[in-house]
Amino acid sequence: MTGKQQSGAETRDRLIDAAATVVRNEGYARASARTIAREAGVNSALVFYHFGGVDPLLLAALDRSSEQRMAAYRAAVADVRTLEELVEAAGVIYRTDLAEGHIILFSELVGAGIAKPELRAEIVKRSDPWIDFVEEALERVIGGTPLGRLLPPRELAYAAITFYLGVNLFTRLDADQSRTNALFDLMTRVAPRAKLLTMRLPGRRRTPSVDR
Repeated sequence: MTGKQQSGAETRDRLIDAAATVVRNEGYARASARTIAREAGVNSALVFYHFGGVDPLLLAALDRSSEQRMAAYRAAVADVRTLEELVEAAGVIYRTDLAEGHIILFSELVGAGIAKPELRAEIVKRSDPWIDFVEEALERVIGGTPLGRLLPPRELAYAAITFYLGVNLFTRLDADQSRTNALFDLMTRVAPRAKLLTMRLPGRRRTPSVDR
């Protein structure tokens, strides 16, 4: 990599980091090229030079956040085998997202996408890997069980992502997170009672994943 290429890559990284910081601290409405560039310590023209505009830059920030989270969360659920463990992992994931600002970044872009169809389409496209991730975890825990036949992992993954989107948005309104915490507490109490529904009968094969 030449010095110029390295400088360009460093500038892109600084802009991506700055974009995430601005959205988390000030919201989408304040995330202008000038504000982001000031946070990054560069000229605002570089936002357009490197990304073509503010929204593509914000999507790059979301992509980086998602990539980091996906790697961490795949490791977090790799050894999960029971419904109780899965609920516990989901709670850890939610609280980590909240503490590290991922929820703010995501919910701000989702809110902006309501009024901007082109942005909305990009956000929806980026949800597909997360649906696959949730389905894989659910298939490992409930695939081939009575619960898995009642609630197929693919459809349940759609429901989980829809639920998480709602939680993301509501968290911005529920300042003390009491309602969301109460819901995770309920899931923790219910999971052990569903144990019989997650037992695989001898000789029964696991339900294969639905083709995508």
